[in-house]
Amino acid sequence: MPAPLLKPVSSRGESRSGSEGVFAGMVRQEWLYVALLVLCTLIVYLPVHQHPFAIADDEQYVVNNPHLQLPLGWETVRWAFTSFDLANWHPITWLSHAVDVHYFKLDPAGHHDVNLFLHVLNTLLLFSVLRRATGANGRSFIVAMLFALHPVNVETVAWVAERKSLLSAFFFLLALGAYGDYVAKPGWRRYAGVAALYALGLMAKPQIITFPSVLLLWDYWPLGRMNAPVNDPRGRTFAQLFLEKLPLFALSAASAVMTLKAQSAAGALRYYPLSARTENAIVAYVRYLGNALWPLRLSPFYPHTPFRFLPVAGAGLLLVVITVFVLARRRERYLATGWFWYLGTLVPMIGIVQVGEQALADRYAYLSFIGLFVMICWGIAGWAESRHIATRWIAAPALLALIALAIVTDYQLSYWSNNVTLWTRALTLSNHSAAIEENLGVALLEAGKPDDAMTHFERVVAMSGNGASLGREQAGYAAVAHLYLGAFAQQQGWLDGCIEHYKAVLALADEFTAGNVYANVPPVLVQMKATALTNLGYVYNGVHNLEDARTSFQAALKLDPRSAREWVGLGVVEEKSGNIGGAVEAFSRAAALQHTDVNLLLLAQALERDGQVQQARAIRQRAMMASRDLQAAELAADKLTHQ
Repeated sequence: MPAPLLKPVSSRGESRSGSEGVFAGMVRQEWLYVALLVLCTLIVYLPVHQHPFAIADDEQYVVNNPHLQLPLGWETVRWAFTSFDLANWHPITWLSHAVDVHYFKLDPAGHHDVNLFLHVLNTLLLFSVLRRATGANGRSFIVAMLFALHPVNVETVAWVAERKSLLSAFFFLLALGAYGDYVAKPGWRRYAGVAALYALGLMAKPQIITFPSVLLLWDYWPLGRMNAPVNDPRGRTFAQLFLEKLPLFALSAASAVMTLKAQSAAGALRYYPLSARTENAIVAYVRYLGNALWPLRLSPFYPHTPFRFLPVAGAGLLLVVITVFVLARRRERYLATGWFWYLGTLVPMIGIVQVGEQALADRYAYLSFIGLFVMICWGIAGWAESRHIATRWIAAPALLALIALAIVTDYQLSYWSNNVTLWTRALTLSNHSAAIEENLGVALLEAGKPDDAMTHFERVVAMSGNGASLGREQAGYAAVAHLYLGAFAQQQGWLDGCIEHYKAVLALADEFTAGNVYANVPPVLVQMKATALTNLGYVYNGVHNLEDARTSFQAALKLDPRSAREWVGLGVVEEKSGNIGGAVEAFSRAAALQHTDVNLLLLAQALERDGQVQQARAIRQRAMMASRDLQAAELAADKLTHQ
């Protein structure tokens, strides 16, 4: 790798000639640094290759995403750049998932391998960027190793849906390195390169929106451009440095507009009172610090909880004390950069502008903890140097700490190997969350334990209360729980019970819509309502209440006209009612949306009854070509029409 781009600034602000400090003797050959980083990261995270998709978001992002099932082409690109699906605008992330599906289909191993590959790349980029900016190989190596092995990053690596965090961090670190090139030799082309990489990062996930502010910190330390000696040609005033970043701040503003538009369109903006959001933000900063130093109670979900005055005041006081200490230690510039990196990069996710139900999340710490790691490594090394402590006395504890982190990371990673294990663990850490109860219920259902699953769905319903008072996720959780309970009751033949649950979904959606003044109606509720209406239609059809069945299917189709299952249900009702023309139309729409043997056979039967024999034969021929088991398909079609 090339030599440092600038004459770096030391931990105390003076220029350095290349001394690497107390960690320098641990590994002297640069290629060995890289090899150790890659090897250790792969050894710890290799089990992720065997992991399944996570039930939370992976199914929506990848497994059941109809746009990713289409052949990879310009239509996919157009959708990626125009979609606000799942309350996000992140076209680079969508394209990344599309490429994965194209090559790996729905085998989770390939998707997990790409996540791990990106984490390894990010680790190497972090080492390279720090080393080139500071000239301190040893310290940069330890920071990168902490980043690679810290348990808080397990969620980001092991969760396929968090590809967006890995990609945004990748472009963030590339842009930070490119900024060093620009500072070493300023020019518009190099600046444009920084801006382009930053834009790509924003299009992967807008959590890096504070990047221009991070560059100001980077100017302060380690680049030493801010408050530099008068005779230093690198020196710039704060005003000059700020003006230099204006184009990047403009990109941040544009990304903020797109993000708010996506979140608002999906009904994802939260409506906790500002006081509650502020209290949670203050406490969350301290909870993140706790997770950095003692990462033994990490969870895939941290629910909001009410706080009393003393915990909030204590957390606020601790943050103020640390900030005052950092500002007072002006000679140790790395403290200010590290601390404000931590505080600043968490701002978009800290919850003042609340998105989602969580109080905090491990994935939000992926980039933010780099600031803490810098403070720790440079702080310990500087302290040891000032007291002339031999390298081996610091190297040994550092090695033990890394081994301990690797063990805890392996332990944390094991929870992600199984969805039931993951959400059971979450429940043991916090047992008052609809999100956790529901995800555990879904995991148990997929594991073939429906009775156990229904217990958790019943708990979600008990938590739901009045639909009008619920937030986006809470309303969605309650609707999904009622749907699962209704489907289970329908499967057991408990028709009164399943109708009650399906009507509860409809009432929940209507009450939330009437009382929601904070955001648009969430698409998840629209989808849940359509599904409940469709299921009701099939229940009414089963008891020969054709009028209510038709009304239910028609209402569902108004909400979701691209559902083949709803068109099939309507076709069955129309055929039973003697409206063969209506049945042909409905089955035609179903076959066009979902080209299956059963849908084609239903259409062929309706065409025969309508006297269109030639067309019916042609459609039946297509059904035979599409079917792997024509006899089973015929039985399924007959069961639908004779239910």
